[in-house]
Amino acid sequence: MKRYRNFDDAELDVQYNARATTPNILDILEQYAADSAHARATTPCVLDVAYGEHPDETLDIFPAPAPGAPVFFFVHGGYWRALNKSDSSNMAPAFTRAGATVVAVNYSLAPGASLDTIVDQTRRALAWVHRHIGEHHGDARRIHLCGSSAGGQLLGMLLAHGWHAAYGVPENVIAGAVPLSGLFDLTPIPFTHINEWMKLSEEDARRNSPYFQLPSHSCPLVVSYGETETAEFKRQTDDYLAAWRARGFEGTYVPMPGTNHFDIVLTLNDAASPLTQAIFRQMGLPREAT
Repeated sequence: MKRYRNFDDAELDVQYNARATTPNILDILEQYAADSAHARATTPCVLDVAYGEHPDETLDIFPAPAPGAPVFFFVHGGYWRALNKSDSSNMAPAFTRAGATVVAVNYSLAPGASLDTIVDQTRRALAWVHRHIGEHHGDARRIHLCGSSAGGQLLGMLLAHGWHAAYGVPENVIAGAVPLSGLFDLTPIPFTHINEWMKLSEEDARRNSPYFQLPSHSCPLVVSYGETETAEFKRQTDDYLAAWRARGFEGTYVPMPGTNHFDIVLTLNDAASPLTQAIFRQMGLPREAT
């Protein structure tokens, strides 16, 4: 039985199984953790800053060397059930050296938390950063988001319209955004193995799909994904970028040859990578040549 875009359930499982495209996935996840631990050990930081009352609602903040810096707000992936902020600050040394304040966001994980809860947490995290990042050398008018995979979906829900007033932030709170290998249309997810832990109804999936909630206020968008991603992961980003541009918003695709769904995040460690250079350009940071 065809469920979505002429795929049956088994075919959708293949298309949305990112781990299956990456034989060395465990090595990459270990590098996430090791590089992030190195960042915390070698880069000035303030750890476990609470943005809410739940123990999971914390941030790791790496202040820029000087006040008034743009902010790099990173939301990790893990299909909403894995990883945390301690795996998600690998880029902090490169970005703080370039003059940014870096924020790694923690949130509760499925199945213990629903996707609605996780979206709410990331919105409250952004609202906290908007109110307090000046204490950490950041400029609240220059908050740039980045999120990988499931973090790309959460980034998209931060870009979405209609939530800002309830959280006390302006509609233009986001100065720029960089989703990597993001999921923007969740309507196929209820037909995949992912729903074993997400428990999404069709209504839940659509309500949490950024593709159907494009903003009324734009910001520059940079998108990318790994060369070895499945066709559906690539299409998700391509379609979101096309819809973004169709509204007259600025959007750029940055190809990253030789990368996969997971190690594309590690290219942010390198100030000279094409992706990092595009983000520096968006943030108004010096574009290093090495």
